[in-house]
Amino acid sequence: MKLHELSDNEGAARKKKRVARGPGSGKGKTAGRGIKGQKSRSGVAIGGYEGGQMPLYRRLPKRGFNKPNALRFAVINLGLIEKFVGLGKLDASKEITEDALVAAGLTSHKRDGIRILAKGEIKAKVTLNVTGASAAAIEAVKAAGGSITVAAAAE
Repeated sequence: MKLHELSDNEGAARKKKRVARGPGSGKGKTAGRGIKGQKSRSGVAIGGYEGGQMPLYRRLPKRGFNKPNALRFAVINLGLIEKFVGLGKLDASKEITEDALVAAGLTSHKRDGIRILAKGEIKAKVTLNVTGASAAAIEAVKAAGGSITVAAAAE
């Protein structure tokens, strides 16, 4: 096969509709916008306007709240730590810090800290130093003979 013989599957790529290019195109003159009116003109952003009626987004009740300064943690499961120790990407004999977890590729970034959850099982005796951990994760690490240090998150 040569470079000039390559082609896309039939019907895979659809050509862009060219509007306002003459009566023969089928979308000539008004380009499918009709005649006159607000929507026929450029720069129109009608959005949720319902002709003066109370818009739907204002009629529906509002609930909940998003805390603007809430801490967001990178979450890592114990099963994943066990897997990375088995692959040799984490050294169980040394203390495993948040920076070591990022360097090993368990998470792409720390965010406001790393929180360990108890999904999966851990058999390796590890010493973890992280920002947060669930109670079940702390129990699982201690049951495997390891230890976990939880530092308070900086607020």
